[in-house]
Amino acid sequence: MYKSAVILVLWLSAFPIVGADVVVGSKNFAENRLLAEMYAQLIEDRLGLEVDRQLGLAGTEFCFEALKNGAIHIYPEYTGTGLVTILGHEPGGTPVAALTTVRREFLDRWNLWWLGPMGFENAYEIAVPRALAVEHGLTTISDLVRVAPQMRAGFGSEFVERDDGLPGLERVYGLRFASVQTLLEAPKYQAAGSGSVDVLDVYTTDGRLLTYDLVVLEDDRDFFPPYQAAPLVNGDLLESHPAVGSTLALLADALDEEAMRALNLRLQRDKDRVEVVATDALTQLGLLAGREPASMTTITSDGPREREGFLAYLFAERSNLLRLTGQHLGLVGLAVFAGVLTSLPLAFWLATRASGLAEFTIRGVGMTQTIPSLALLGFLIPLLGVGAPPALFALWVYSVFPILRGAYSGLRDADPRAVEAAEALGMTSRQVLYRVRLPLAASPIMAGLRTAAVITVGTATLAAFIGGGGLGEPIIAGVQLVDTYRILSGAIPAALLALVVDFVLGRVEQRLRPRGIGS
Repeated sequence: MYKSAVILVLWLSAFPIVGADVVVGSKNFAENRLLAEMYAQLIEDRLGLEVDRQLGLAGTEFCFEALKNGAIHIYPEYTGTGLVTILGHEPGGTPVAALTTVRREFLDRWNLWWLGPMGFENAYEIAVPRALAVEHGLTTISDLVRVAPQMRAGFGSEFVERDDGLPGLERVYGLRFASVQTLLEAPKYQAAGSGSVDVLDVYTTDGRLLTYDLVVLEDDRDFFPPYQAAPLVNGDLLESHPAVGSTLALLADALDEEAMRALNLRLQRDKDRVEVVATDALTQLGLLAGREPASMTTITSDGPREREGFLAYLFAERSNLLRLTGQHLGLVGLAVFAGVLTSLPLAFWLATRASGLAEFTIRGVGMTQTIPSLALLGFLIPLLGVGAPPALFALWVYSVFPILRGAYSGLRDADPRAVEAAEALGMTSRQVLYRVRLPLAASPIMAGLRTAAVITVGTATLAAFIGGGGLGEPIIAGVQLVDTYRILSGAIPAALLALVVDFVLGRVEQRLRPRGIGS
C-alpha cells in the first residue's frame, strides 16, 4: 500500500498545476526566464492569483504558438522579434513605430496585447574579439564585410534563420563568412574566448559583455530593428483578470540596459537562481508588498563568487531534484504504460490474424523513430498546448516501436514444438496464444519493454523544452548558462533512473520467464 501511494504521488507530480489562474511562459535563455519569473512573482504578490510557470520553452515559435492557443497567458517578447520574425515585416524603423505596428497587428489578428515596454532594448549586435578588431581595423559591420570570407562565425540557432539575423545581414551588407557554426548562447562566448570562432551575435543586455573582451560593431546601415522588451499577453486573460494588465504595467520603464545587464550577469557568471534574482530586482524596484526598496548595488556583485562543492549543491537542491525526478518518472511511466496498452494488442493481432501485414506495419511504426523530437514537440503545441500532455504523447509515440517489435517477434517465434503439442491436446487458438505463446514470449516482450523504458528516460529530458518538467530542466538551463553543476544535477539522476528502471524490469522479466527457459 505504501509503495503504491508513493508511485501514485510521483506520477501525479508529472503534471503542472491544474486550473492555475495565470500561466507564465518564457523562451529558453536566461534574461527571458528572469523577466517571466518577475511577472509571475509580481502577479502572485500583488493579486494573490495562482501562477503556473512554463519557463524555458524552446524558442519564439514555441512561445508564440502556446500564447495564441491559450496554453500560456503571458511571456516576455521583444518588439523587433514581433515585427520581423512573427509579422514578417522588414527590419528597421523607430522604437515608437515598431511598438505601434506590433500592438495594432497582434491585437487585430490574434487578440494579443503588448503592454508597456520595460525601459530597455535587448537588441542583436555583432561582436568580435578585441584582438581581431584591432588587427583588421573593425569598428562597423561594413568594415567586417571585407574580412568576413576569412572568418569563422558562431551564431545562435534562431539568428541563422531569422530575417533580422544572418539572412538579412547577408542581403543588406553582403556578409559572407568562411564558415557558420550554430551554437547556444553561452558556448558562443566560450568559443570566442578560446579562438574557435571569430564573429558572434550578442545581445545588448548580455552580462557576459562585461566579462569577455569583445568589441561590438556599429550597425552603420541601421539594419537591426528596435527590440524593446515588453509583456505579451493573451487578451482572454485580460478579460478574465483585468488587474493583471495594470499590475504588469508597474514594470513599464522600470529597468534600463545597465540594470538589466547587471541582473543577467548574476545569472550567467555568479550562477544565482532565477527566483532569487527576480525577487531582488522586484525588491529594488519597490514592487513587492512589505519589502523596502533597495539600491541596485545591493543586488549585484562585484565579481565572481566562490561556489560551493557539487555535493553541497546537490544537497541544497535536494527537494527540487526530488520533485523533478518524480515528474520525470511520471512522464516515463505513463508513456511506457500507454505504449504497452497500444503495442501488445497490435502484436497479438499481427501474430495471429494478420501475419502478412506484420512487417509492413512494424516498419511503418518504426518510421516514427526518425521524427526529430523537437519537431514533433513543436507540431504538438498547437494541438495540445505546453506542459505534460504533448510530452506524454511524444514519449508514447517513441515507446511503441521497441515494444511492438519485441512482442511480435516473441509471439511469432515461440517454440513450434510447444505450440504443436498444445494444438494436439485440443487447445483453441486463444488458449494457445495466452497459455503457450505469451509465456514463451515473455523474454522478448520484456526486452522490448526495457529498451523502450530506457530510451524514454533519456528522451524525456527534452520535455523541458515545452514545459513538461522533469530532469531536463536543470540540464537545459545548465547548458544555456555553461553551469556544470546544473547539467550534472539533471544528467546524473537521469542516468541513475535509467539504470534503476532497467534493473527493476529485468527482475520482472526473470519472474515472468517460464521455468526451464534460460538461467
